Amino acid sequence: MKRIVVKVGSNIVADEKEGLDTRRITAIASDIRDAQDMGCEVVLVSSGAVAAGMRKLGLKEKPKDIQLKQAAAAVGQSSLMWAYEKSFGEFGKKVAQVLLTRDDFTDRKRYINSKNTLDTLLSYGIIPIINENDTVATDEIKFGDNDNLASLVAGLVDAERLIILSDVDGLFSADPKKSHKSVLIKTVNEVTAEIEAMAGGAGSAVGTGGMYSKILAAKRTVSNGITVNIISGKKSGLLVSLLKGNHHGTEFKPVRERLSARKGWIVYGSRTTGSLHLDEGAVRALRHRGKSLLPSGITAVTGVFEIGDAVYCVDSDKKKIAKGITNYSSAEIEKIKGRKTTDVEKVLGYRYSDEVIHRDNLVIL
Repeated sequence: MKRIVVKVGSNIVADEKEGLDTRRITAIASDIRDAQDMGCEVVLVSSGAVAAGMRKLGLKEKPKDIQLKQAAAAVGQSSLMWAYEKSFGEFGKKVAQVLLTRDDFTDRKRYINSKNTLDTLLSYGIIPIINENDTVATDEIKFGDNDNLASLVAGLVDAERLIILSDVDGLFSADPKKSHKSVLIKTVNEVTAEIEAMAGGAGSAVGTGGMYSKILAAKRTVSNGITVNIISGKKSGLLVSLLKGNHHGTEFKPVRERLSARKGWIVYGSRTTGSLHLDEGAVRALRHRGKSLLPSGITAVTGVFEIGDAVYCVDSDKKKIAKGITNYSSAEIEKIKGRKTTDVEKVLGYRYSDEVIHRDNLVIL
């Protein structure tokens, strides 16, 4: 059974003046019903709460005030879920609302709990509908977008594919709304600086992210071994046609094998609180010899962190080469950096581990 994540933006399911587009929501529900009937497990990440709330509150433009955005999200979320529940109900399908914040990914226990909940819902044939908990998550409204959330969810549920429904047919060489010479990029094997430059700037009047945020989400997702497709969300039947093997929009090829669930969380879920600066020998040992990080290879410590926190490993040019979970605090590493493993207990009076970061808890970037 294939597991896919479908992301729907505000500009697909809502209009800044008219509110929710219930006909489009019903069309999306029909496509997802067909995908389920093909044997797919589907997780839906949907924006639209703020846009729906704008309509209810009589707002004519997207509010800039954070508190007003949160109020609009609170008012609109119930309308969004009711529209989805009604539409899916017409096809005999059940849905569940799941509201997440960044902390649900950075905290390991909450991450595992979220994963277990979603796995259980999918095992019962229920379609989880995920949105950011905009009502309480100030940072998510101010800086985040659901493209990033969908990328994290795809890794969380071990999806095979992330399908982003956009208001355009895919990634173009230039903005198709401004240039008639723009060409659809059908396949992307690697997200380079040139590919990123092709993406536009800010998003729509009701959305948070534009094509650029979708490219960044695709870049993160394919690096975890998950295929990404950007297709039109305004044309019915494309989702099922894509799953049947037909080509639509832009497909981003995964660039490496899937990481384990734990290492996937280390790279994409955990929040870094500092950095360890390494000498050339330690960089080679991590990159080319598959070794753990020992205190002897550390030259400097940046930031304040505790045991079990995630940190970056950087080379002499401050380039990030790895990310991992540390066995010692920043204060302890300051004392043992550059020392041999046999000296750790002499310096600290105790020793938790020979390694500052064990290989099992480290991912090369």
